[in-house]
Amino acid sequence: MTYQFRGQTHAVERLYLDFDSFFATAEQHFNPDLRGKPVGVIPLDSPHTGCIAISREAKALGLKSMAKMSEARALIPDMIFVVARHDVYVRLHNRILEVIETCLPVAKVRSIDEVVCHLLPSEAREGEALARRIKRALAKNFSDLLTCSIGMAPTETLAKIGAEMNKPDGFALIEATALPDQLAHLALRKLPGISQGMEARLNAAGISDFEGLWRLAPKQARAIWGSVEGERFWCELHGTHAERPATVKRMFGHSRMLPADWRNPDKLRECAQQLTISAGRRLRRADLRATKLSLGFRGGERPMSRTGKADLRWGWEAQFLPARDDHRFLTALNEGLTAARAALPFRPRSVSVMLHGLVSDENMTEDLFSDHDTGNGTMRDEQNRWEDVSDVMDRLRATHGPDAISLGPRSTVPGGYLGAKIAFGRIPDQADFGDAPVSDHDTHFCSF
Repeated sequence: MTYQFRGQTHAVERLYLDFDSFFATAEQHFNPDLRGKPVGVIPLDSPHTGCIAISREAKALGLKSMAKMSEARALIPDMIFVVARHDVYVRLHNRILEVIETCLPVAKVRSIDEVVCHLLPSEAREGEALARRIKRALAKNFSDLLTCSIGMAPTETLAKIGAEMNKPDGFALIEATALPDQLAHLALRKLPGISQGMEARLNAAGISDFEGLWRLAPKQARAIWGSVEGERFWCELHGTHAERPATVKRMFGHSRMLPADWRNPDKLRECAQQLTISAGRRLRRADLRATKLSLGFRGGERPMSRTGKADLRWGWEAQFLPARDDHRFLTALNEGLTAARAALPFRPRSVSVMLHGLVSDENMTEDLFSDHDTGNGTMRDEQNRWEDVSDVMDRLRATHGPDAISLGPRSTVPGGYLGAKIAFGRIPDQADFGDAPVSDHDTHFCSF
C-alpha cells in the first residue's frame, strides 16, 4: 500500500472510526427492549423539542436526523423517544476507547463517536482484516448494536471520507492511486469541511463536483477558503498530511434550548445564572481568567427547522478586569439581563453565556487602580475575597457533591446536564457533571 504520487510516497497511514447513530444505539445497547425499534434521542423531556439522534430503524423508515418530535410522530407513530443521558454516553465512550486500544493505539479523539488511529506499515497491510478485528472486539465487549464504520487512507480527511461512505457498519480503503475516480461520485456536501456556505463559494468559482475540486491548485483552494485552511484541505485530499497548530482554548461557555414554560424573564435569568456558574467552574479548573462575558439569545424558528423562517438573534457583551470568580461573572451577567429586559425584541427560545478574552496569571497586567480603597479594603482585596469564596465552593462541591453549596438559589433547569452536554469536538470531563451519576440501564423515557 505504498506508492508514488506527485513525487512523494503516500502510504496508508490513518484509520478513522465513526460509530453509527451513537446516542441511539447506546440506548438500545443498555435497554434490550429498544432493540429493533425506531428510537429518537431528545435533549429534554418536552413535546416541543427535536431529535439529536435517531436509530438506524428510524432512518430506514425515512426519518431524517434532527427531525422535530412532531415530524417524527407523524411519519412513525410508534416512535420511541428517550431523553439524552450525557454522563452515560461519556462513560461508554471511555470504555470503548479501552477496547479499541487492545487492537490499535488511539491517536486522537475527534468527538464522542469518532477517533483516529495512526497506522504502522504492518498494520496498514492488514487492511480490512484489521477493521474486522476492531469490530469483533467491540461486539465481544459490548454488543452487536454498537457498530462503527471505518475508513483507511493516507490522510485523516480521506480516512474520514472512507468511514462515511458505507454507513452503517461499513469499511472503505482509499488509496491515492485510485483518486479521483474512487470518490468522483460524492457530492461536495458529502466531504468533511464543505458546509453549505463553502459549497456556495465553490460553486461561485465554477466548482460543482469532486473532479472539479480535485483539479484545483493549492493556491486556488486557499483563495476560495479565504485562509490557509483551503490549502490544508487540498493537501489532505491529495494524500499529504497537513498538520494544524495546536488548538488554543479561547472561551468557556454553554447554551440551552428552553421549553415553552421557561421562556420568560425570571426563568431565563435562572438558566443564565446556572450556565455562568458552570462556565466559571471550568475556567478555574483550567487555571485561567476571563476579561469578557457575552450573553446571547435566539428566537424564531429552531436552527434545525426547514421552514425557512428567520432565526432571530440578540447579543450583549461586557468587559472587565481579568477575573475568575463567580461574583464578577454574575454581576456582569445581571447587567446583560437588565439590558435584555429593556431591548430584547423577541421571545427567546435559547440562551447562551460565554466567558472569553482568556488570560493566564503570568500574562496578566495589574490594574493601575487595583490598590484604590473602596471603604472595605482595596479593589484587589475585594477580588481576592470573592476568588477565595469561589475556590471554597468548588472544593465543597467536589468533596460533598453538587448540592453541597450554591451561590444563591440553585435552580433545576429542564434537561439537566447544565454545562455538561456533549458538543461537537467537546467531551465533558467527569467534573463537569453536576448531578449524581445516572445508571447505565436507567433509560429516561419521554413523558409526552
